[in-house]
Amino acid sequence: MNPSATFTDTGKAAKAKDLPEAARDATALSKQSATSGQALDSTLADARMIYQKISASIGSVMRGQAVSTRRLLAALASGGHVLLEDYPGTGKTTLAKALARSIDAAFKRIQFTPDLLPSDILGVSVFNQRDQTFSFHEGPVFSNILLADEINRASPRTQSALLEAMAENQVSVDGTRRALTHLFFVIATQNPIEFRGTYPLPEAQMDRFAMQFDLGYISPSDEVAVLTAQAEKHPVESVEACVTMMDVMRLKEGAQNIRMSEELKHYVVKLVGATRQTPGVQLGASPRASIALMKAAQALALFDGQEFVNPEHVHEIAGPVMAHRLVLEPQAKFSGVTARQVVDEIVKRVPVPV
Repeated sequence: MNPSATFTDTGKAAKAKDLPEAARDATALSKQSATSGQALDSTLADARMIYQKISASIGSVMRGQAVSTRRLLAALASGGHVLLEDYPGTGKTTLAKALARSIDAAFKRIQFTPDLLPSDILGVSVFNQRDQTFSFHEGPVFSNILLADEINRASPRTQSALLEAMAENQVSVDGTRRALTHLFFVIATQNPIEFRGTYPLPEAQMDRFAMQFDLGYISPSDEVAVLTAQAEKHPVESVEACVTMMDVMRLKEGAQNIRMSEELKHYVVKLVGATRQTPGVQLGASPRASIALMKAAQALALFDGQEFVNPEHVHEIAGPVMAHRLVLEPQAKFSGVTARQVVDEIVKRVPVPV
């Protein structure tokens, strides 16, 4: 036995016992805070690593689309849905497929057409003559990632079948409420130049999408790389799942743990509120836009390895979050003003909190 060791331990115990109660509480609270801080740092680091894995997997297929990939994953991490609007052949469907293949989750695709019915999306109850009972057959909406391809080709009745699912994560069929999975992510696409046989999405449904953005044309060098990659087969066929559905839930949890100051929250509300008072805007952004802007900014801060949101994160995502929710007056449209220009002007005009 080592007497000195025994003496030292006893002395530490005596010192701790002699401390005032308030001091002992403060010491315990300090240790608890340090442990909690380390756990939070570990959670954020794991979430950022998950983002990097998915981003790298998509990047192996989508050349020159780092910004679009970042926005898409920000919507995924914030729990929102995405509307991709761009010209044919720019890779909208490929981007959705690359994301779905990168995650070990259920993926369904719906090709929207004028004769598509709501039951083709939600599901239908089928009568079993032998048992004299109805059994419900789930539709594609009961999945984790749903690709609604060319959503504006379906009738308004069919489009509205997604409203409840996107807003409340549930569907009501035959008077029965059916919950969807915890991870339910809608990626819808539409072409802005096609007007024949299409039905523009109403404002209520546009507001359900957390973001709307385009992919744009890639650089000539990236396009040459695309030609080389698809010489034998499409590279999306080689993509394998690099994360699980639980990893995606950790990604969402990490985004929720990013701090946002009260000053920045007021700034977000001012930005969204300014759209309702700007001349030439008939309908401004709703409070749902404020929530989407806050959560998307938190996701971007997580991707950048920061524990708090900066004004730059809000500026980066303001256009994709707010522009598609605005309805411009006819005079403003005829003069060439776009919703994105209105949002950019508001971002420049509203003072940034110090």
